[in-house]
Amino acid sequence: MEKITRRSFVKNTATGAAALAVSPMIFVPGKVEPDFSDGGFTFHPHMDPLRVVGLNDPGMTREMKPTAPWRAQDKVVDSGVVDENIDRLACALAEEKEPGQAWKKLLIKPPKKEWKDTVVAIKTNNIARQHTRSAVMAKICRVLVEEMGVKASSVYIYDACHGRDMLKKTPFEDLPEGCNISALWGGFAKETPVGKPWKDGTKSVKCVEPLAKGEVDLMINIALCKGHSPDFGRFTMCCKNHLGTFNPRPHAHAEGNTDYLLAINKSPLVLGEVDRKKKAIAYPRQQLCLIDALWASEDGPGCDSSAQPNRLFMGTFGPVVDYLVATNFRRDVMEWDLHEPVVDRFLTEFGYKPADLKNGGKIIEVEA
Repeated sequence: MEKITRRSFVKNTATGAAALAVSPMIFVPGKVEPDFSDGGFTFHPHMDPLRVVGLNDPGMTREMKPTAPWRAQDKVVDSGVVDENIDRLACALAEEKEPGQAWKKLLIKPPKKEWKDTVVAIKTNNIARQHTRSAVMAKICRVLVEEMGVKASSVYIYDACHGRDMLKKTPFEDLPEGCNISALWGGFAKETPVGKPWKDGTKSVKCVEPLAKGEVDLMINIALCKGHSPDFGRFTMCCKNHLGTFNPRPHAHAEGNTDYLLAINKSPLVLGEVDRKKKAIAYPRQQLCLIDALWASEDGPGCDSSAQPNRLFMGTFGPVVDYLVATNFRRDVMEWDLHEPVVDRFLTEFGYKPADLKNGGKIIEVEA
């Protein structure tokens, strides 16, 4: 397994807010995506979608409390260690030595806009008793504000399904002043088409309003590592996190729910608008996927944590991040069951197969 060592990591926080621009492209909210299953699509102009990195560092927490509630977990997280480790992951993912250069490669400003005018949505998971830890959320917000130059007031943390009491359940600490803990963020208020493989590919479903109205430039997916039903592969991570972006009721609890999960993650509202002739997304909307597995659970989604793995995972393409974390970590390390036929679809529906994976189908381990 390829490793990135501490010795090879050079931390440098003195970076500018400039970022790589791409050719202009008009976004049409609600346009139905093509069928990605024939392969050959470029989902990020600078990044290999099959590249996923991970890190295991017991030093990210000061005390072992495998079944502790969120507030107790938050108190024992060492935010400084988490901060440095997220920079290490970014460097390993972008194959850069310095964090500033890594973040500029991973995060791309929208066409014809400056970073100060960019609107960022951060999807968090606020269901039940397991939630993103403050140190993880705060680090990503600081990268956006302090490294890239996004206005704090243009950062929106949301869960349109379970976020109603977010300020009470997860009053994230140490966010840059002005970042919005937006709870439901308008809720599921606007219809948008959802394509194949759900039903016949012509149906519509309600989506979180600012995203469906075309008001969001960039999205970051901060997911947890929990169990779920066989219809979702027996886990909930990046892809299922968007059942707080698109209305899950009743579609996530009815026949065809696996198809629905995959279809919403093919939406241009998540991926960005597709140039069908070039088979590319010139400006990706969801540009980063981060799984907070400081704590995790075999079961879910509503249970307490059952393990404290002290792990973080990062990639740019949610379905592949989910596939590799599910197989490499949940199955091979934790020995938790998967529903393999569904897990395989996280690759095949987007034009990949296990043989396409790099590094022997393994997550690239970053040494803490």
